Amino acid sequence: MVRVAILADTHGFTDPRVAALVAECDLAVHGGDIGSAAVLADLRPRTGRVVAVAGNNDLPHKWPEAERSLLAALPEVAEVPLPGGALLVTHGHRLPARGRHERLRRRFPRARAIVYGHSHRLAADLDALPWVLNPGAGGRARTYGGPSCMVLTASDRAWELQVRRFEPSARRR
Repeated sequence: MVRVAILADTHGFTDPRVAALVAECDLAVHGGDIGSAAVLADLRPRTGRVVAVAGNNDLPHKWPEAERSLLAALPEVAEVPLPGGALLVTHGHRLPARGRHERLRRRFPRARAIVYGHSHRLAADLDALPWVLNPGAGGRARTYGGPSCMVLTASDRAWELQVRRFEPSARRR
């Protein structure tokens, strides 16, 4: 059994409650718009393993110069083998919003689940295989109701998904 923390759209800041949940998992998966290498370094799953893809805002001029080699190494798509199937990770920004879930399913039919970000909108489409999952925004930018993430528990027999949304943090004045 493997517990996978799924997050996206941190834009340079991970909500501490999301980071705490990552620490309880075996693996962290980031669906893009990371914002800096510090975000990935601060994700500390039990095994230390973090898989991340680049988003449309993960651009060299938006990252500190010293971190650009890490940015250049980020793939656009990642496949994560898990017990019971594969988790496919992409930011999703190259697909139009209308029909995005169907397009993702057609593009990656062999995946057990597909993670994407970009919209900052929390979505768990479990009505068909592969599942299509958007963890929402794990930072403070456009959280639409509060920072959010997901935890996927994968075993050979079953996959279970827990969706977590936290109360918005008080705004600084």
